Amino acid sequence: MGNVVWSPSKTLIKKSNIYRLMQRHQIDSYAELITWSISDISRFWNAVMVDLDIQWDTPYEDVLDSSDGKPWTKWFIGGRTNIVTNCLDRHIPSRSNETALIWEGEDQDIRTATYLELNQEVCRLADALQKEGIMKGDTVGIYMPMTIEMVAVFYASLKIGAICIPIFSGFAAGPLAARLRHAEAKILFTADGTLRRGKIIEIKRSADEAADHIPSLRRVVVLPRLGNKIAWNTSRDSWYRDFIDQGPTKKGVTLPVDAETPALILYTSGTTGPPKGCVHSHGGCISQIGKELAYHFDVKPSDRFFWLTDIGWMMGPWMLIGVHMQGGTAFLYEGAPNHPKPDRLWEMIDRHQITHLGISPTAIRVLMRADDKPVTRHDLSSLRILGSTGEPWDDESYLWFFEKIGNKQLPIINISGGTEIIGCFLAPLPITALKPSTLRGPGLGMDIDVFDDAGNPVRGKTGHLVCKQPAPSMTRGFWKDRERYLSTYWSRWPNTWFHGDWARVDQDGYWFLHGRSDDTMNVAGRRVGPAEIESVLISHPSVSEAAAIGVPDALKGTAIICFVILKPDYPPDTIGLKSEIVRVMGKTFRPNAINFVSQLPKTRSAKIVRRLIRAKYLGKPLGDLASIENPAALEEIPVRPRPSSKPR
Repeated sequence: MGNVVWSPSKTLIKKSNIYRLMQRHQIDSYAELITWSISDISRFWNAVMVDLDIQWDTPYEDVLDSSDGKPWTKWFIGGRTNIVTNCLDRHIPSRSNETALIWEGEDQDIRTATYLELNQEVCRLADALQKEGIMKGDTVGIYMPMTIEMVAVFYASLKIGAICIPIFSGFAAGPLAARLRHAEAKILFTADGTLRRGKIIEIKRSADEAADHIPSLRRVVVLPRLGNKIAWNTSRDSWYRDFIDQGPTKKGVTLPVDAETPALILYTSGTTGPPKGCVHSHGGCISQIGKELAYHFDVKPSDRFFWLTDIGWMMGPWMLIGVHMQGGTAFLYEGAPNHPKPDRLWEMIDRHQITHLGISPTAIRVLMRADDKPVTRHDLSSLRILGSTGEPWDDESYLWFFEKIGNKQLPIINISGGTEIIGCFLAPLPITALKPSTLRGPGLGMDIDVFDDAGNPVRGKTGHLVCKQPAPSMTRGFWKDRERYLSTYWSRWPNTWFHGDWARVDQDGYWFLHGRSDDTMNVAGRRVGPAEIESVLISHPSVSEAAAIGVPDALKGTAIICFVILKPDYPPDTIGLKSEIVRVMGKTFRPNAINFVSQLPKTRSAKIVRRLIRAKYLGKPLGDLASIENPAALEEIPVRPRPSSKPR
């Protein structure tokens, strides 16, 4: 088996959480484990509940019921519990004095909260919410920076059976209003501002603009994060501390809810149509997220876990729920990972003794531009597991992460799933060998496959990622739009979840992703994903980042257009880069143009947004820019030159 860069030691294997589960069920190998986890999914998920000691106020009678069809499978039938029961209540008093949260602001302000302190704040907030008239099933908007108070609001809402709607704190008023109006939010938590690259982002101003367009909204609660001057609506606004200090608090009791009760609505922007409201249940979140953080990331009570994320991205709730279920410490950071200096991320890992670091491949490519010096200035020996998600890796960036940050000693748990399942279809385990850029194999309990266009399983070739059995965290439809849910995920093949990713399984059984199938370019009858072209470009010594798009072409059907960010001191070399793509991919995939830019449009989680690049290049309306952190990057994207007309 060639090209393996990491293998676990026997000591690591025997100390892992997954080894405990394997021993309980007399499983001897990784291959046997994967087969066991999908051959009887009812047995598997029950085993997870037992092994993780999930707390149930009323035990479930059956694990699942698919009598209404796979898309509408119900889980943990008859069981009553709550996310908060399993993330906070179970740790009081046994871990009361242990650290639940560490927060660092971009201005280097640092705060911590123990499990007891967090629980006390959650109880007071839960009481205040109920005094405000917020009840089970009501929706609560969270439009806040990554702060300790944001976490308290998150858990307090869940504690009383309300539904959380975490919203990306970088959104403008329009998309914020659209989401909260759609969900009929009754209360919105925000802040006076937040910091990003040294600048004050006045999110209260956006909240005010949005609030006027949300008929259901009754109250806006404001956290004084920065103390900057803000507008104030005396009939609607309350300061955070005034809101929770309304009167004597009751002894906070967590409301047991049916396992199928909605806990979260996570909005995700699709390639077409309005944002989709993915509905996630208490039982689904507990089981899937608990499984992933316990087994795939091997989180233990002594760990300090940091994923570079916002609460509005699924990785925010995922991190909090998963880490706190295991009794660990979640690290929150407000700002940019390379501000004010390129070593900010590595400095925080050293300062707070972080054990788990999760980041996107694009963020690593940005940090790589500063070379190795910012890394070597800091002690990263506290790290024991690395994580990544969001997009496919290229081998060069993956190996830099592995070698420079992990010192060739740590596994990269490269995961992929989606907001729609608040979890992973693909994820390595820390007991398996890894190749560069691999996702290794299926997430436990996820019966996935790779299909060709005819719906037949394929190996060694790129095909469509599908899931053949239900999983507990699959969205319970889209909020107010059941039919769109069916048409999006269940209409391609009968009883099969079609995820929209290109995947491949190599001859050794290692899985790889090649981008979204809706980004596929059909060049002269041959399909290629943007990630494949981008990987070739990024492998060139002169290229720091790259994006590839397909545009209509009279001759080839689709022409490839590339956008490249060069490393410092390298001159543009259009001929050389085109030749490299031809050498690796073949003459068919020679780009029509390579454009050199200083930045590419990205989300705050550092995902490059090809949709906008393509729209700008083709001179089409750009649509919603709310999720873009650097919209000015679009100014560098040229509009496609019009072909010169022939003289008469």
